[in-house]
Amino acid sequence: MAALLAGTAMAQTAPLVQVPAAAGTLNPAAEAAPAAAPAAPAFQMSDGILATVNDSVITGFDLRQRMLLLIAMTQVQPTPENIPAIQQQALNLLVDERLQAQELTKFEDLVITDEQVDQELGSMAQEVGAAPATYMEFLAQGGIRPSTLREQIRTQMGWSQLVGGRFQSRARVSKSAIDSALRQASEAASKKQYLIGEIFIEASRVGGQQAALNGATQLVQQMVQGAPFQAVAQQFSAAPSATRGGDAGWVVEGSVQPALQQALEQLAVGQLSRPIPVDGGVYIIYMRDKRDGASASLVQIKQIMIELPESANDADVAAATQRLETLRPQLTCDTMLARATSEQGLLGSDLGEADVQNLAPQFQQVARSAEVGSVSTPVRTPLGVHLLGVCGRRAGGVQVADAREIENQLFRQNLGTLGKRYMRDLREDALIEMK
Repeated sequence: MAALLAGTAMAQTAPLVQVPAAAGTLNPAAEAAPAAAPAAPAFQMSDGILATVNDSVITGFDLRQRMLLLIAMTQVQPTPENIPAIQQQALNLLVDERLQAQELTKFEDLVITDEQVDQELGSMAQEVGAAPATYMEFLAQGGIRPSTLREQIRTQMGWSQLVGGRFQSRARVSKSAIDSALRQASEAASKKQYLIGEIFIEASRVGGQQAALNGATQLVQQMVQGAPFQAVAQQFSAAPSATRGGDAGWVVEGSVQPALQQALEQLAVGQLSRPIPVDGGVYIIYMRDKRDGASASLVQIKQIMIELPESANDADVAAATQRLETLRPQLTCDTMLARATSEQGLLGSDLGEADVQNLAPQFQQVARSAEVGSVSTPVRTPLGVHLLGVCGRRAGGVQVADAREIENQLFRQNLGTLGKRYMRDLREDALIEMK
């Protein structure tokens, strides 16, 4: 979701011509189905040096191995049209991994053991319902050497530990940020929401906007034909959600760029979008689920009141108002009722949780806009003068994430952003030469 939200203010470059948003419907079973054994694709390249990353070389053999692994992991079938995109993505991954491996050598105590790599391989095999030996045999049938996958896993695990250890304190989420996100989530609960998967092809990493569009078009075709969305997202997407198989979570109506919002409105559950050009790249959206916003806003209210008939004179109303105004700074939701019982002339009551629309008209504005935990200024009704404590607020019918879920989500976003900046700095400082 972070990648989608980050581009909200960008100029959107989608074409004005109205075309159907959906490219086809995905088969949900494809995510869990065991992959068919790949045939080694018939593409050739020189085994000489293709690139250098500082003092590390990338050969034609390295690139071919990475392309084969990319094809096996995603089940994207190589065609003359998509081979250039697969090659470019494989080369990008190799360059990043060389930089990561070089950085890891600076931290002598950060060592990924063979046993840890074995455990990760076992988890990968388990995800596709195979024994580790069977899984490695599956890769070997596609021409992939075990060392290729093992070194990729070793670098990925080391990099994840390095980023987590180095930036954990900086990625921590403040209480004010959590409170702000909770308020936004509560307010958003009344809007339409979309549970989506996302793939973002970043133009600057694939040779420009047209190359990104061509690559995205090929990926859409492959996924409609059976390539698993999650696997493709993990290998090709530049969005932070790539590490979660493209899972962007629930996206709120109006929180994304116009071109993306249009697609969200048109896609049915289970459908995959056509490529969606935006500033800086191209999105592919998979609509996992939809839900309408909550129709009700529920609040928990407590009150202290001074009874006054509607016919009370202005002096009595002013006196009651002044008394409550003096008392208000001393009150909280926790102390209101006890304070009311301790002073003569005050009445206290807990109104419980109620739909804002069912409250007295004079109470509704306070119930909608006051901060949770606050006590209102005096409110006049035909029954008297009231202080209202807004002690809770939630959307009816829609489950809003709790504080811990919000904190974890923001922490992951912060850590992902810091990791991307780390990689950007390594690239800028590196000597990368393409032969």
